Amino acid sequence: MTRITKVYPNSIGAEIGFEPGDAIASINGIKPRDLIDYRFLCSDEVLELEVIDASGKVHQIEIEKEYDDDLGLEFETALFDGLIQCNNHCPFCFIDQQPPGKRKSLYFKDDDYRLSFLYGSYLTLTNLPEKEWDRIEQMRLSPLYVSVHATEPDLRISLLKNPRAGQILEQFRWFQERRLQIHAQVVVCPGINDGTHLEQTLLDLAAFHQGEIPTIISAAVVPVGLTRFRPLEDELVPVSLEKAQETIALVKKLQAQFQQSLGTTFAWLADEWFLIAGEELPTESHYEDYPQIGNGVGSIRQFIKDFQALAEEILPQKLHSRRSYTWVVGNAVEMAFQPLVNQLNAVEGLEIKLAALKSIYWGQEMTVTGLLTGQDLISELSEKELGEAILLPSLMLKHDDTRFLDDLTVQEVSERLNTPIIPVTGIEELLQTCIRLR
Repeated sequence: MTRITKVYPNSIGAEIGFEPGDAIASINGIKPRDLIDYRFLCSDEVLELEVIDASGKVHQIEIEKEYDDDLGLEFETALFDGLIQCNNHCPFCFIDQQPPGKRKSLYFKDDDYRLSFLYGSYLTLTNLPEKEWDRIEQMRLSPLYVSVHATEPDLRISLLKNPRAGQILEQFRWFQERRLQIHAQVVVCPGINDGTHLEQTLLDLAAFHQGEIPTIISAAVVPVGLTRFRPLEDELVPVSLEKAQETIALVKKLQAQFQQSLGTTFAWLADEWFLIAGEELPTESHYEDYPQIGNGVGSIRQFIKDFQALAEEILPQKLHSRRSYTWVVGNAVEMAFQPLVNQLNAVEGLEIKLAALKSIYWGQEMTVTGLLTGQDLISELSEKELGEAILLPSLMLKHDDTRFLDDLTVQEVSERLNTPIIPVTGIEELLQTCIRLR
C-alpha cells in the first residue's frame, strides 16, 4: 500500500475528495501491487475502492466513470509492494562505485521488470520466479529493457556473477514465442566483453530482429563508467581513446550489415563513444526514431537540434540590459555545445560562459552532465568570475529536490561560491532564463 502524493485539480479524484496522504487498499476487492495493477483495475467503469485516509480511517467508495477516465492521482512510488532487488554482482555496477554514507536511495539495486515496463529502466531477467514470468505474459508487459552485456553463456555468467545469467538466449526465445519485445543494452568493459565478444553479442541480438514483431527491437552499446570508489579487485579499465575508436569501427561495420539485412541500423553507439574518441557525432538521420535515446544514444544530437530551433524562435537580437551567466555542463559535451554558446552570445548584451567540468568527486577525466556533484562545482568554480548567476541543468539534482549526488544542496553550493544558482529544466527554460527581465 502506498500513499497518494498529488490529486490533480478538476479530476475524478479531486471531485471525490481524495487528499495527499490517502492510500488505496483495494480496487474491486483486489489489492494492487503496483502502478500497473492500479491502471489495469481502474480501467473498469464501476470501481469499488477501499481507501485509508491519513488518520488511518477506512472508507468505502464507489465510482462510476467512462472506461478510459483516469482518477487523476499520483503516488509516492510506482511499486506498492516493494522493489524487486538485483541479485547480480556486476563489477561495473555504478551502485557499488559510490562512497558510503550518502542517502539510502542511492544504494537501491533495482532489477524490477515493472520499472522497466513503466519507465524504461534496465533489468537482467535473472531474478524472476515463475509467477512473474506468467504476469509478464498475461498482462503483455512489452517492451521491456534488458541489460545483456554478453550472449555467450559463460561470459555473461562471469560478468554478472550469477549462474542464472547464462539463460539469456533461452529467455529471448521465450519472448519471441509470445510476441513480446525487448530493447537491449550492452555495457562494454575493455578486455572482457569487447572485440569479438561484442561482435558475437550484437549478431546474436540481431538474429532476434525479424518478422512482423521483432523480439529485439534495438540495441545500445554503452562504454563502462568507472569511478575512484570502485573496488580495486574489479580488474576493470576505463575506455581509452584507442578503444573507443576501435569499438566505433567495429560497430559501424556491423551497422552496415544490419542496414543491408534488416533495413535498420539496429545497434547504436552511445554518444560517449564519439566524445571519448574525439570524433564527430553521427548525423540526425542516423538515429532513425531514437529508440535508445534514454541510453544516451543520440541525445546530444537531438538536444543540439531542439536548442537551435528554439533559440531561433525565442532569442531576441538585443537585450535591454546586460546579462551574464555561467552555464555548467559536463566536459564530455564541451566541443558539441560550443556552437550553442556562440548562438547565445550572438544576442547583444548577453554573455554566457560555458563551464565544462570534469568530476574530481568521481575521479573521472571525462564526465557527463548528470554526474556532476556539488563538490565538483565548488572545486572547479571557486575564485572564478561567474557572472550574475550559474545556470544549472536540473538533471544534476535529485528528482523534486535540490540535492546533488554527493548530498550537497543547491543552497550550500551557492553560498560556497557566493553566486546564485538557477536550476533549469529543459531547453526552453534555459533560454527564457537567459533573456528574462530582472
